Parts: sequence; C-alpha cells; structure tokens
Amino acid sequence: MSISKRKRSIKVTSWIATVLVLVLLIVFFSINKRNEKQYDPGEPINGVTVDLYKPVPKNHPEIEFKDMTKIAGIDFTHFSGKRTEQLPEDMGSGAAWIDYDQDGNEDLVIVNQSGPLTMTADEIKKSAAHCELYHNNGNGTFTKVTEASGLNFHGCGMGVAVGDVDNDGFPDVFITSFGKNIFYHNNGNGTFSDQTKKTGLGGKEGFWTGASWADYDRDGFLDLYVCGYVKYSRLNKQVVTERVNNEEPAGINPLSFPSQRNLLYHNNKNGTFTELAVSAGVADPAGKSLSASWCDFNNDGWPDLYVANDVSDNVMFINNGKGTFNDVSHLAHVADYRGAMGLGVGDWDNDGDMDLFVTHWLAEENGFYVNKLNSKEKMATNMQSLQFQDEAEKYGLGQVSLDDVAWGTSFFDYDNDMRLDLLAVNGSTNQQGEHPENLVPMKSRLFWNEGVEKGFAEVTSVSGEALSYENVGRGAAFGDYDNDGDVDVFIVNNCGKAVLLRNDGGNKNNWLEVKLVGIKSNRSAIGARIKIVSGNVSQIREVNNQSSYLSQNSLTQHVGLAKNNTIDSIEIHWPSGLVQRIQNAPINQRIEITEAVNSFKILEKHSK
Repeated sequence: MSISKRKRSIKVTSWIATVLVLVLLIVFFSINKRNEKQYDPGEPINGVTVDLYKPVPKNHPEIEFKDMTKIAGIDFTHFSGKRTEQLPEDMGSGAAWIDYDQDGNEDLVIVNQSGPLTMTADEIKKSAAHCELYHNNGNGTFTKVTEASGLNFHGCGMGVAVGDVDNDGFPDVFITSFGKNIFYHNNGNGTFSDQTKKTGLGGKEGFWTGASWADYDRDGFLDLYVCGYVKYSRLNKQVVTERVNNEEPAGINPLSFPSQRNLLYHNNKNGTFTELAVSAGVADPAGKSLSASWCDFNNDGWPDLYVANDVSDNVMFINNGKGTFNDVSHLAHVADYRGAMGLGVGDWDNDGDMDLFVTHWLAEENGFYVNKLNSKEKMATNMQSLQFQDEAEKYGLGQVSLDDVAWGTSFFDYDNDMRLDLLAVNGSTNQQGEHPENLVPMKSRLFWNEGVEKGFAEVTSVSGEALSYENVGRGAAFGDYDNDGDVDVFIVNNCGKAVLLRNDGGNKNNWLEVKLVGIKSNRSAIGARIKIVSGNVSQIREVNNQSSYLSQNSLTQHVGLAKNNTIDSIEIHWPSGLVQRIQNAPINQRIEITEAVNSFKILEKHSK
C-alpha cells in the first residue's frame, strides 16, 4: 500500500473512532441525565439542604410576635372570588403605615384587588374587596374609616407610597395598580380627594407595582418613582413554560411578557408633576420592576436609586446631582439576574454605609449585598468605585432560603440590641397540585443579627406561634403601631386574611423613636439621615429608604439602644444640606425634631 493510501486509511479510521467515542459519550450522558434526580423544593439533599439550618442560638431574644389582628379590630381579606391563572392576580398587594391625621398614632392603608380580571366594571365597583383605611385609636385598636375618608380605590390595586407632596403637614397617598394609578390628596380634615388628573400622576395604563417618594433634586418637594412590571395581556393559549424546575401556566409566568418601563415624576412645586424617567436616565426599559428604594448609597448627600427586577438585571442608578443618573449596576456588582421582589436597605454592620437585602424566587436564594464603601477591603485594595458583595451565604441568609418564594422584607431592630435584624415574608406563586385555584402557602422567616462575626440566625421557631403559620405572603409594612418602643409588622396575604403581628418583648432593651419635620427640606423629611451615637456604637437610619414589597414602613425612625442609659449625640443630615446636632436626648421616648430647631419635643412620655 502506498504511503498516501496508508495516510488516508489512518485518517478515516481516526474519524470513525472519534465519531464512535462521541456517540458513546452522548448515550452515556443521556442515560445519566434520565437517571439524575431533579431537585424538588422541600426535598432534603445531603450537603445542600440537609445542612442549611444551624441551631437556634441559646441566647436568642425572648420575644414573641403575637397575632393581634382580630383584637385590634382589623378585618381585611385580600381578593374576592377565585383566581383565574393570570399574573396580576397572583402578585399580591401592599400596605403602608401613615399618621394621616397627625395625632401621633400610626394609621394603616391597605391596598386590595377587587377580584379576578374576568370581573366586569360593575362587579368591580360592587366588590367587597377594595382598599381600606384604618384609623389607629391609640389604645391598640383600629376603626375602619374607608368610606368616610374617600380613600376607597376599587380595582386591581398593587402598591402604596405615602408622602406630603405639597408640604402642608399632612401625608398624601399614591396607589399603583394593574390599570391606572391614583393619587389621593390629604385634605387635613380626615378626608382625601382624588387629584390624580390635576397633579398629572395618572393616566398611563400599565402594570404598575412598587412606588417610592424622594426629593431626588433636593428642591424641598417630593418626587415619585413608579415601577413598571410587564406588558401583560391574557394569553389565548395557556401553554406551560418551565422556570427553574417548576412548570407554570404561561399566564402567570413573567417570562411570557415584555418589560414595562418605569416612571419618574418630578414635582413642579405648583401641585403638578412632569414625567421624565427617560431624560433622567432611570426608565429601565429592559427591567421587569417590582420594588425600588431611594437611598444615599455612596454617602455624597444625594439620593440614589436601586431597582429590584424580576427575571432581569437589577439596576443601581447613582444620582449625579444634576437631575440625571448614572447606571453603575455592573460596576457595583449588583446587576443580579434573578427573580427579585422585595428590598430591605440598612446598615446591618453599623459601619456607616447602607447595605441591601433582596428577596428572590424559588431555588434562587435571597441576596445580601454588603456595601464596601467603608470596609476594610476597600482600604486594603484602594477601591475607588462603589462596590457591593453578595455575602448571603457567609452570613446565614443564602441557602436557608433555597425553598422560599420571598416578598416583603425590611431591616428592623426587633429586640433593640443595636443590630438590625431581618424578616422575609414568604408565599409561593406555584399552584397547589389538586387545587390549582389556590397557591402554595409558606412560612416566613425571622433572622436575628448576632453581629459581624456570626451573621444571622433564623429564630422563627422561637419567636411566637403566629410566625409558624403558612400563608401566601406578599406585602409587609413595619412600624410601632402601639407606641411601646418596639417594631410591629403588618402583612398582606394574597387571597387571604391580613395579619397584624405585635412585638412583645422588644422593649425590654432601651430605645429611641424619632419623627423628623422638614422646613427647608420636604415636610416628610424623606431622605434625611440620622446618626445616633450611644456608647461605642454609631447607628444610622435614613427616612423611607426601605420599600419592602409594594409597601412602606413608618416614617418615624426606630433605634435600639441595648442596655445603654444615655445617648451621646444625634446628628441629622437634612436633604437641604443642613447638618443639625441634638444633645441630651432621652432614652425610651418618642421625640420630634424640626429642621433648624436645635431642640426636641417629647411626643409621648414612657417610663420603665
């Protein structure tokens, strides 16, 4: 045989051998793949879910969250009728604490969905499910005043944001919906009037979700950011689309629909607003947004913006102080493509910069972005730009949430030990197998902050029977409704009863609550940052920087003081640029501080 024929023969033989090897490999991996057991939520897996839970610390706080809903006189049911496998029906609604009559007690606005999207306009109008306003009687009970107040929105309500837009001393209410948004002006006499058209805050049809107030240009008047989710339309063919090992009808899967851009309304200081998200650079057209929080993340005095997006990149917009924003999402390492729903913002490690907690969908784990602005890592590496690092696993907040679908959340010092804790409200979007008209309920999780060395420990099981119940949780609002010195929680459950959880025992430690009143700054003091030093610990709070999910916390800032009997100093950085210092503040009291007035007013005397 010639040399050339021999070479050709070798080449053919090699080619055949290669093909055979590839075929064998394909067959092997195909068989192995068929035999491979997929992870089912809730299933124990060695090395993963089996090792998720560390023991409850023996020194955990002896605090109980009690269900006081019925005793408090709150009777709220979300949704009326049966769901029809459409996305807006399953996203839930939120709530907000609001002292609408300025009597010193936190009242409650609860958003609702009238029922399935198949309802007629007349059925929606007659539905028993609508937004509600509950007046706080100051004795632990509430009275429903919805009809008398005029704040009775009917429709597919989603989120709520509270702020005094005209600086008249009375907070106003903005409600988002699947449809058109609505703005209620507080008349100051216990009633609200619909001024949506007059202000220019409505008129745009869409699927609107979270909303947050901020004075982003620091002109003394509140502006508004509104999240757009998806361009939803009912699908004729209910095909099944797979999402992270779970099959969902296409009608309740956000991947089935294109994104809805966001809105930024600038306050014109004359009772009207102008929408300019595109020109300001914050429209986020590719994001499917559910929550947005304003916060000064880089400590330059200007409110920045973080947007939580579902099945699309989250976005961080840095305020350049000129009316526009720069997208630093990837540079700051927070452009996370997961199913993000709720946001908590707070300085968990008391190092003087704000960190982020982001709740996620099933099998994605919650995110915990630690701000490195004032970190040792920054000093060691001479880091120049704003950067975060997801350290959820390091600090006990990652794999423990693997089986959760998490929504409303907030940093809050529930035991007043000078360390911010976390609550994540859970509830699935998956349907129950034999009863697809219902969604799968879940337990929420309470995380106790043990400090930087140990991180967070889940203490749900030792914090009251009310936290052991499974619900289809969505929105959550945090505030001290009974003025006893510890933070309580109100939770909206999708297609179910809302729950008021009273904190019993958090006030065993010392505390301080501060209400700020802006003069040159916006009256609600949104964006003001408080620095409180007690002993060797410095804590910061920023007014209204936590959007939870479709909800808003109390504007009164709560600070735990542990066993400290004195407050060394209070320093307030107002949006106007004024830095104000207060001395000799009392402990275990609620006080009011007015901008440029170097004293405080005790709102309600407490004694231990």
